[in-house]
Amino acid sequence: MNKNNKMPCTTRFSFTAGALALALGASLATAVQAAEPLKIGLLLPYTGTFAALGEATTNGLKLAIEQHDNSLGGRPVEYVVVDSEANPAKAVPNMQKLIAGANVDVVVGPVHSGVGMGAVKVARETGVPLIIPNAGFNAATGALCAPNIFRTSFTSWQTAYPMGQVAADKGYKNIVTLAWRYGFGTESVEGFKEGFEKAGGKVSKEIYVPFPDVEFQSQLTEIAALKPDAVFVFFAGGGAAKFVQDYAAAGLQGKIPLLGSGFLTEGTLAAQGQAATGLLTTLHYADFLGTPENLRFREDYRQKFGKEADVYAVQGYDTGLLLAQSLKTVAGNTRDRAAWIAAMAQARIPSPRGEWTFSKAHNPVQNIYLREVRDGVNVVVSTAATALADPAPGCKMQ
Repeated sequence: MNKNNKMPCTTRFSFTAGALALALGASLATAVQAAEPLKIGLLLPYTGTFAALGEATTNGLKLAIEQHDNSLGGRPVEYVVVDSEANPAKAVPNMQKLIAGANVDVVVGPVHSGVGMGAVKVARETGVPLIIPNAGFNAATGALCAPNIFRTSFTSWQTAYPMGQVAADKGYKNIVTLAWRYGFGTESVEGFKEGFEKAGGKVSKEIYVPFPDVEFQSQLTEIAALKPDAVFVFFAGGGAAKFVQDYAAAGLQGKIPLLGSGFLTEGTLAAQGQAATGLLTTLHYADFLGTPENLRFREDYRQKFGKEADVYAVQGYDTGLLLAQSLKTVAGNTRDRAAWIAAMAQARIPSPRGEWTFSKAHNPVQNIYLREVRDGVNVVVSTAATALADPAPGCKMQ
């Protein structure tokens, strides 16, 4: 009887001791990780055509993290920086350098959609979280979506589709499109065309220019002969600056209204001058949004970096907010990757662009603003689409 009486006691003790040991081990592991820096891999362009975009994204990210005492989930932050050079051919080895070489916890990047294709490939293979702060190619949150891939920026569809309804509301029936023939250009045209035709309009002709050509004379002559109700275009950077100037010089400004994805006038207004007056564009941000978050962000950015913030800085800032919020939820535990990914998916970002959340495909559900160029600035006219979610065709997470 005595032996029988002792057995349950011994068993209870062994289970209790085992549970205690497991708890102590888990606590020790958590404590050890808390002392380790959280490594953020930056795969952004710091040289070449897109260097300014990489700098602004990085500035915004670091500003958000500094505002959280340079600590994420109780862990100090370490940056591992790789210049993407906006070179798609180097995307896979650069991702491997960050993930296998530096053992980063998360990769932030890229800017260029061509680099994005390679980055997504490696992220899908390794399971390491990838947060895309700019590259807008649809596939990242469409056919190539994955639980560990998030976008804090936009898709090419999102920034162009709402302009279709805007054009229809203005009574335009017949529109010609013009864009660079590469991924983002063709996707932007497709997005606009979808929105415009859904609203009852017709795209009578699609004209393309090889990327990155900036000679537009023959295309402008053709547009003048076609006499459409309006023209929708996708150009950015130096190409956008020259196109808008050439459009005015061809005598089309004020005669045939010019519409575009918001990148037509982002960072290009100074070069475009009076030629940009009256341009209508759609984008998920505008410098002069009057929200308290935007006013505070722009002042903080100006104080820190001595320059004005732009949409790229906002996207970097929001990436920092996403990291801060999600890592607080999991107390800095990046080893439980599933829990961390779930925390990111549930995040609500109090952004300078307006609060946004993630769709099931991990693309921002966000407002798209209609802006008009007045006195050299993009003025918000209205909200072209409220809480717009990309339909993410082909995404199997939905």
